[in-house]
Amino acid sequence: MDSPENTAPASVDIYAVLSILLVAIMWGATNPFIKRGSIGYNELKADSKLGQLWLEVRFLITRWQYLLPLVINQLGSIVYVLTLQRTELSLTVPMANSLTFVFTAITARLLGERQSGWKIYCGMTLVILGTVICGLDKML
Repeated sequence: MDSPENTAPASVDIYAVLSILLVAIMWGATNPFIKRGSIGYNELKADSKLGQLWLEVRFLITRWQYLLPLVINQLGSIVYVLTLQRTELSLTVPMANSLTFVFTAITARLLGERQSGWKIYCGMTLVILGTVICGLDKML
């Protein structure tokens, strides 16, 4: 076994950064589609808890509009785990999670969802700036 002194930290290269971006895109861009695919879910009503569970599961598994983005989202989780093996945890986790919000907001906007104006863009700018600083800190 390697001692902690002999273990080299995971390097940050272009592939690591691209992997983190891919994860954020796969997670963030699918969130609005999952939301759209589940429209109507809250109106389901059954007489029993088991009947309600059946209605909800049947509703979701029969809608490709829900399943396709969910599968892509979960594939993003696989890429995330693979990325964690190659990069530092302190870089991957904050970058992937914070950029997910940015890609969710961008995708929602492209789909025509109304957003709260300048505050969302200011927040996105700060998230991106923080992510860049975090990445530069690990690279330098």
